[in-house]
Amino acid sequence: MNILDLSAFSIFLNKFTKRAFDVTASLLGLFFLAPFLIIISTMIKRESPGPVFYGGKRAGRSNQPFQIWKFRTMYEKPESYRGAAVTAQGDQRITSLGHWLRDTKINELPQLWNVLVGEMSFVGPRPEDWNIAQKWDAEARAEILSLRPGITSPASIIYRDEEKMLKGDDFMVRYYQNILPDKLRLDRLYVRHHSMLGDIDIILWTLAILLPRIASSRIPEGNLFGGPISRFVRFNISWFAADFIIAFIAVAVVGVLWRTTGPIDLGIPKALLFALGISLLFGTINAAFGLNSVIWSRAVPEDMFGIFISSGIVIALASSINLVTSLPVLPTPMLLMIGLVAIIGFVAARYRWRLLAGLSTFWMSRRNAFSVGERVLIIGTGEESEFINWWLHRGNMRYAFSIIGVVDDDLQKQGMRLDGNWIIGTMADLSHIVKKHDVGVIIMAVSGLSEVDHKQVMNVCIDTGARLLLTSDMMSAMQHWLTKSSKSKDQGRIKIAPDSEPE
Repeated sequence: MNILDLSAFSIFLNKFTKRAFDVTASLLGLFFLAPFLIIISTMIKRESPGPVFYGGKRAGRSNQPFQIWKFRTMYEKPESYRGAAVTAQGDQRITSLGHWLRDTKINELPQLWNVLVGEMSFVGPRPEDWNIAQKWDAEARAEILSLRPGITSPASIIYRDEEKMLKGDDFMVRYYQNILPDKLRLDRLYVRHHSMLGDIDIILWTLAILLPRIASSRIPEGNLFGGPISRFVRFNISWFAADFIIAFIAVAVVGVLWRTTGPIDLGIPKALLFALGISLLFGTINAAFGLNSVIWSRAVPEDMFGIFISSGIVIALASSINLVTSLPVLPTPMLLMIGLVAIIGFVAARYRWRLLAGLSTFWMSRRNAFSVGERVLIIGTGEESEFINWWLHRGNMRYAFSIIGVVDDDLQKQGMRLDGNWIIGTMADLSHIVKKHDVGVIIMAVSGLSEVDHKQVMNVCIDTGARLLLTSDMMSAMQHWLTKSSKSKDQGRIKIAPDSEPE
């Protein structure tokens, strides 16, 4: 099974799990809430004449219209239907009971039926009024309506007090200009990053904001897209499972080797129990140190040092427990050997991509058979050289350029390795190095170069066709990139038609 097959299966599994959850939860909700729904229906009928439910036209998945169901919260009058599609603070169309139903979100409970029949989901972009949705930017509409709309969403949690935010006669103008663009941004973020665990987080946040203390506080946006459940599973459960497998393999490997020197009766149940204990201790200590929250593909050396410390603590604790028992589970040397193998496994699992990338780079540099991207030679070993080296290893730059080495006139540095690059000669060797390695770009990363050396570099470039870049050129390019990035920071904002008016 290739990567595309795995991706397609993951998407299918997520859709299947989401729909199965929707059907099960909506059935249970309608069944257990039936008495409560009947009581609310009776209260609505007693307060004002009219139907119990309100059905509004909404834009559904693939921009298909559907009827959303809510408990009626407005007076059954013609002006209730002729007014703005969005309600604001002090809206005279809303009944006294309707205000309470809206504040507690109880008016949304009939949407359990929309979920059951497949028109909606528990979590998804909030369904917008049909006429307003048709005025969205076409690209935003296509992306947002690629999923079933939901009873709740990150946007509905952040804008839970939307009615109180809209005041005055021009509230619809402010809605179109200020609130709607941000809601669409949040909906697009949800579409791109949604998951079943994330949906559970959003449901929990939706229930939590019913509590006055939480409702009055601001919930950080990042917590909505990566809440406590998804973070706990991603940062703790997933690593615990990986560490358990690594610990069990360490126990098994060391056990097999130990049997060659003498008898040992460990057995699979004890091995599993021992691996479970190691992984639990390791996971707990890592969580305490914050190591389970590290993105290991971008980890710094201190993070690896932290792994060694937590591993050492685990070995020390396991050894202490092993010694104080009346019958030691394992010989102490064997326990230390298991700990050493486990540490290697823990580090390798976290640095796996870096290790593979480093191994491939090492192999390519030893074979010297080919290089990826334009071949670059750096002149100088100072701070400018360090910056250029860092920059050429960032993002897509590392695929566009391949540093073949560094040239410097400091004779004591010759043959040494600095910042991952070999110092392969002096200025006197420049012409030979450029021709030998087919260098395409020479970067002058040294200030105060003598006129003679500068002329030599220019002659080498003319002779070989290599291009010359100065550090100042690189800094200007970075400044241009930063300026361009700053100017385009609003590209993700959604455009709303300027002539949008409520219908």
